[in-house]
Amino acid sequence: MENPVIILGAQSVGTAALDSFLSNDVVVYCLLDDDAQLQDTEVNDVPVMGNTDNKDLLKLLGKKCEVFVATEDVASRRSLTGMLHDEYEVAPVNAIHARASVAEHAWLGHGILVGANAVVASTAKIADGCIIGANAVIETKVQLGEYAQVGAGAILNTGVEVGDQAFIGSGAIVVAGVKIGKKARVGAGSVVVADVAANQTVFGNPAAKVS
Repeated sequence: MENPVIILGAQSVGTAALDSFLSNDVVVYCLLDDDAQLQDTEVNDVPVMGNTDNKDLLKLLGKKCEVFVATEDVASRRSLTGMLHDEYEVAPVNAIHARASVAEHAWLGHGILVGANAVVASTAKIADGCIIGANAVIETKVQLGEYAQVGAGAILNTGVEVGDQAFIGSGAIVVAGVKIGKKARVGAGSVVVADVAANQTVFGNPAAKVS
């Protein structure tokens, strides 16, 4: 990546994205965050320079700078990505850690974060805005919907389908062929052996619906 990157978000997701870019020797120009307490501070020697809608900095996007959206909640990431598309005609770049393994024949959208030592296998399909934590494993023919999140160390076996905005907690295992519905949540450490409906939360081994 030739151009430096501006990261929108300076909290946990932003820090992970920063780590991924720096691992590839990509220059990060600055981070932006709406939390006033973070502004005028630094994250790993990179300055936090203002709000995520700072037009003086965002006007650099396109020819001079790339952008990555790393705010904490899905609604904010979707809103900022839409704003970047509509007002600046840019799409977020991907932040793939140098120690991650992404197969040549995996399909990736835009604005995806892949943490250190994560594995994305051949024929996996990762839609826009997904977050894949460190040491997670995405096996063949897995499909992640837009803005899905897979926690550190989670394993999605072959053919798993994860709906838009679903959340898979750290260390969870989803067995082959299981479907996780839109906005569903899988608790950390759970073992999912059956389909999970949209908006449902499951936890345990085997994972069961949380009342």
